Amino acid sequence: MNMKPLMIAIAGVLALPVLAQSQLTVVNFGGANGAAQKKAYFEPFEKSGAAKIVPVEYNGEQAKIKAMVEAKKVTWDVVEVESPDINRGCDEGLFEKLDWSKLAPKADFQPAAVHECGVGTFIWSTVMAYNADKLKTPPTTWADFWDTKKFPGKRGMRKGARYNLEFALMADGVKTADVYKVLATKEGADRAFKKMSELKSNIQFWEAGAQPPQFLVAGDVTMTTAYNGRIDAAQREGKNLAITWTGGIYDLDYWVMPKGTPNKDLATKFIAMASSANEQSEYAKYISYGPTNNKALPKIDAKVLALLPTSPANSKDALQFNITFWADQGEALEKRFAAWAAQ
Repeated sequence: MNMKPLMIAIAGVLALPVLAQSQLTVVNFGGANGAAQKKAYFEPFEKSGAAKIVPVEYNGEQAKIKAMVEAKKVTWDVVEVESPDINRGCDEGLFEKLDWSKLAPKADFQPAAVHECGVGTFIWSTVMAYNADKLKTPPTTWADFWDTKKFPGKRGMRKGARYNLEFALMADGVKTADVYKVLATKEGADRAFKKMSELKSNIQFWEAGAQPPQFLVAGDVTMTTAYNGRIDAAQREGKNLAITWTGGIYDLDYWVMPKGTPNKDLATKFIAMASSANEQSEYAKYISYGPTNNKALPKIDAKVLALLPTSPANSKDALQFNITFWADQGEALEKRFAAWAAQ
């Protein structure tokens, strides 16, 4: 038998181009959150054969999205954005409007997670944290945070007005439910800044989320405001850091699709998968951020649930970050804060 024609035929088949797997570019803030998303969302999506995920880290620069959309050269398909940015970007036409019928029933989600331009993907908190090896009596209120006689030492605080003014009012006796009502008045803002001034000489400012646990471990501060996920990551590394949940301020991050993404259908599939109860309950195992899909909660182990901002015990005295308030008054308050901090 003449094998030559057969070998030529086989060689021809082997030379055919292999169809490239679809790619989806997903943008997030990296760090422990990025690692958790990789495990809970990216790897299962790739294993399903839907597409290869190309992860990109950024620092929330909305200007990058705007430049892509305006140039009609969109290379990002799915982007994680913070709550103030979803409203602003949606108003400016930077994001695709979502077809919720392809995602999940809206009734399954926390109300704040449902948006015309995005889906809330997790709930996180800015909380009070301390080093349990160095502080044997735990602080329980924001008044304790301000009490440098009972708890001597520096205090870590984010460099900015957001969160700090709310905490200052709580430290001054304002009930959680009334914080934004008070802060919206001139007298309330003055009261918050006056309270901040009481602590000013003891404040060590931080600007990146990784800094508060570093400050605590180094003993630079006695207690600090911090993102709960960063404290959780340090705890998983064996650091004996602890959280006081009272008066924590919780917020959501969202998945959005930049306007004009060439992979809109695939991006929708990814967001639907990452918003499902199974995947969100899996995500909570890797980082202590709460699911937005209420059907995920019963699937979460009690020990994991106890560490989430959304657990009943941790959320009973929590304050939801008020996007509308900060959109209206944020610019003026941030300018005032910058001037105050520079004095």
